[in-house]
Amino acid sequence: MQLVAQVALQEKQDALKTYRQGRDLEARGRTAEADELYETAVRICKEEISQNATNMDSYTVLTWTLLRQKKYAEVLEWGLKGLKVNQNDYRVIESLGEAYFYLEDYRESLKQMQRYVDSAPQGERVSVAYFFMGEIYRIQRKPKHADIAYTTAVQMEPNLALWWYRLGIARELGAEYASAVLAFERALKLNPNYKEASDALERVKKRV
Repeated sequence: MQLVAQVALQEKQDALKTYRQGRDLEARGRTAEADELYETAVRICKEEISQNATNMDSYTVLTWTLLRQKKYAEVLEWGLKGLKVNQNDYRVIESLGEAYFYLEDYRESLKQMQRYVDSAPQGERVSVAYFFMGEIYRIQRKPKHADIAYTTAVQMEPNLALWWYRLGIARELGAEYASAVLAFERALKLNPNYKEASDALERVKKRV
């Protein structure tokens, strides 16, 4: 915890840097320290908003941090407040899309993700948005739509085994077995120990 205190002191009132430090610690498995930094980032953002309710950077970092904390209802609360200030802030729109997804409001999630990719086609999280769109279509059992969304996602971000696996699942659902094989093989190339992909590959090969 001493490191967290030192980082918070060094970063002073910089919510974005505090959030990023927390995210880095979380990636390294230091979740308790990450949580403390996330709480600091949330506090800073709320203080900034109380002083300037039109500060979209504060709404943005706040929704990002709340997403990391899995506080999805609060993401909606603050994100919607932010969009009242600027209805076209694509960063907040994408955060809302993720929160709606995890709250299983797939219709609204899809709407927000489509808004995001339309408003920020070169945005930092466009590949993620397409992945979530693929997830929604897969859940809704719309395999062709899911295939298009996942394919777009892996073209932008080709090194994530999970995304290739999901693409394979979508193609399997659509009875596109030969192309499903290619997707599962790509997932296994990235992660040879991916049991679900290995099982799926064995399964669809029998259908080719």
